[in-house]
Amino acid sequence: MAEQDKQIAIQKIYIKDFSLESPQAPMVFAKSDWEPKTNLNLRSTHSPVAENNHEVVLSLTVETKHEEQTLFLIELHQAGIFTVAGYEGEEHAAVLGSFCPNVLFPYARQTLASMVQKGGFPEFVLQPINFDALYAQSKQQADAQVQTQATDLTPPSNGGTH
Repeated sequence: MAEQDKQIAIQKIYIKDFSLESPQAPMVFAKSDWEPKTNLNLRSTHSPVAENNHEVVLSLTVETKHEEQTLFLIELHQAGIFTVAGYEGEEHAAVLGSFCPNVLFPYARQTLASMVQKGGFPEFVLQPINFDALYAQSKQQADAQVQTQATDLTPPSNGGTH
């Protein structure tokens, strides 16, 4: 296909799933000596919806603890439907694995910040994420795993004759 036939378009952006838990409320709000530690888990998935349309879901889990007590736990699945046409192979995979999550991230960041504040907690700012680097790292790990599996499947030499 010619370069001008390539297309990426946002059809819809939406929250697919969301939950906020604050298991220590209301006692947690009486504390003034917080030293919270936040753990972020992030992943993206994609699946075809229709011809050239794909749902991409950016899943974020944020757990904030003080000592061993969970202050809040948020799970967010920020999703979008994207038209991706004219891309093949690795280029197509990179659009779905890096470009689309990068588009979804500001929406997820805004939702998280708003809900943390509405949950009664101090301002929460999620730092920018380099989805190109994450995609490259994920691809490298997958390639290494395939190579390891291929090595594991090589039959041992029996040293005998056939």
